Amino acid sequence: MKRVALVTGGARGIGLGIARGLSSEGYDLALCGTRSEADVAETLSELGKRGARVRYIQADVGEREARVRLVQKVRKEFKTLHVLVNNAGVGPKERKDILEASEESFERVLRINLQGPYFLTQAVAGWMIELKKSDRDFSGCIINITSISATAASVNRGEYCISKAGLAMASQLWAVRLAGHGIPVYEVRPGIIKTDMTAGVQATYDKRIAEGLLLQERWGMPEDVGRAVVMLARGDLLYSTGQVVMVDGGFAVQRL
Repeated sequence: MKRVALVTGGARGIGLGIARGLSSEGYDLALCGTRSEADVAETLSELGKRGARVRYIQADVGEREARVRLVQKVRKEFKTLHVLVNNAGVGPKERKDILEASEESFERVLRINLQGPYFLTQAVAGWMIELKKSDRDFSGCIINITSISATAASVNRGEYCISKAGLAMASQLWAVRLAGHGIPVYEVRPGIIKTDMTAGVQATYDKRIAEGLLLQERWGMPEDVGRAVVMLARGDLLYSTGQVVMVDGGFAVQRL
């Protein structure tokens, strides 16, 4: 039986880079997103041509009922799940100084970026524990995609930074809780990645990268994050639960 991965937000941006990597590694894929299946048909076809069995489920991970439906459909369709990648996330609709940002924006971003993956992990972890009890050879893992914004403060999108900092702590909490069940939990922390989400600030970051913001003078690509996820899913770092894998071009290295 092929291994199965659920990638939230897996039909675009970083999530698609992850899905491509996992499909090339031989995984079947369950993907979710908020767009209709018709809108992502071309992407699903591309992944299918890589040999993956692909199922797309329209679901907003920030909504409880949608999460329940998502897990139910994955269970029905695949019967098993080896890897959960909590990737889906949003930025604020408008970048506003924290002196002016609204509670509505804060609640929306935290609901999707933090509450959603936290409780999706709860549901999937319970399922993985069941799978482990019924088959002691079962191996599963959970991977949270955060951001350098978990520690790098941007005062014009405070809600996003807080959501990613919270997800970083959630990764540690779940690593502690699931260690006894043999289910490792990891955090992948991307830096400045070229996606549709960062298209609006491309000129700003082009300039900052050229001025030496990163040790590696280029944008990160979704495939860079995908390679890190594949490494973890494959079990290359089995003795490293709770750890953070930086995919940031050297951003976090302190320099004098």
